[in-house]
Amino acid sequence: MKHRILLFSALMLVLPIKAQRYVGGDISNLTSNKACNPTYYDFDGNVTEPLELFKQQQLNAMRVRLHVKPSDYPNNDKNACQDLEYVKKLGKEIKDAGFKLMLDFHYSDTWADPKKQWTPKQWENLSDTELYTKIYEYTKDALQQMKDAGAEPEFIQTGNEISYGMLWGKEGSSNLKQCYMGNGYVEANWNRFTTLLSKAVKACREVCPEAKVILHTERVAAPSVMTFFYDKMKSANVDYDIIGLSYYPIWHNKISTLEDALKQLEVKHPEKQIMIVETGASYKWLDDKRDYTPSYSLDEAGQKQFTDELITMLNKHEKVVGLFWWWMDYNPYPYSTTNMDNWWYAPLYNGDTGKPLAAMKSLKNFLQGTSSVNGVETEASEDAGVWYNAAGQPSGNNPQKPGIYFKKGKKLVVVKK
Repeated sequence: MKHRILLFSALMLVLPIKAQRYVGGDISNLTSNKACNPTYYDFDGNVTEPLELFKQQQLNAMRVRLHVKPSDYPNNDKNACQDLEYVKKLGKEIKDAGFKLMLDFHYSDTWADPKKQWTPKQWENLSDTELYTKIYEYTKDALQQMKDAGAEPEFIQTGNEISYGMLWGKEGSSNLKQCYMGNGYVEANWNRFTTLLSKAVKACREVCPEAKVILHTERVAAPSVMTFFYDKMKSANVDYDIIGLSYYPIWHNKISTLEDALKQLEVKHPEKQIMIVETGASYKWLDDKRDYTPSYSLDEAGQKQFTDELITMLNKHEKVVGLFWWWMDYNPYPYSTTNMDNWWYAPLYNGDTGKPLAAMKSLKNFLQGTSSVNGVETEASEDAGVWYNAAGQPSGNNPQKPGIYFKKGKKLVVVKK
């Protein structure tokens, strides 16, 4: 079988295109929420499954977290219930509905964030060397089970909000292994941390070679900490693809703060794409224990204003390719029958009506210009440099296998003859 490079006017057609963008939300609690039998409506007042509505709104990716063994954590928050069996089922539901899947490893039995990265109970007595093996084996097994269940992720977070490390040890221990101890970074713990990450990423590459690996932090309001983290990743040769950030106006200041952080990352790490893997703003409530004056009104219009302004800013940054709203599916309506005693201050459903909020309609605007052609250029086929296939894998200077290839914003089509 002969192949030929598609030619136009005796020259290769080169089409500069924008990177594929992804927009959606973290819906890790969708299964547990639905067990309470809430009523979900669409914008017209029709009863609709959440995934169906998200599809109608042109969302294209969903995020799900994974805890090691939630039942091992004493008095665990019932919202941190996502063990592997739970995640396999929800992941398959997401994939079957046509969405891309982001899998968020917490590497803990409970919530993992900058203030707590507790080692799973089953791993507490392992040495660092044994932990290196355990995180590799656990990650590899979990991903293989996800694949076997029809829930292979396209994006993988190796840790959740890991600005100061992960797998610190047992909660309450006097010998926790954070990378930052209050008076500076601890190099030994940092070396331990990057080794753990490298082992986790190795498992990702082996089981899901086409998936993009994300390193997730939440220090946009402390840019020196944020950039230090990714600089350390680079110096330690940690293999990853995407910088993942959390941004909530209640905790991380104004949108301009996020934009300043993005600009610094674009300068220091131009080779990396960026995703906002968590965001959210309230339409009604705030934690009354928090001393906070919102920049946006605490109503549906204020939430939509935040969303519109955030997306307008993000669309100025070509490196930003993902936007995910955290727990957008939270819906306790009607309270009289769901009896849901938990709450989240920034969902995209109105808990008093069961209807989606206006900000949900705004999310698809993040996809503006996705994969659009900015113009047509022609260039001689002798152009030097490596081409990459649609999965981002290098394919040499002169690819012969039929397919679409990309290089420095250009596209090459190889077809069968």
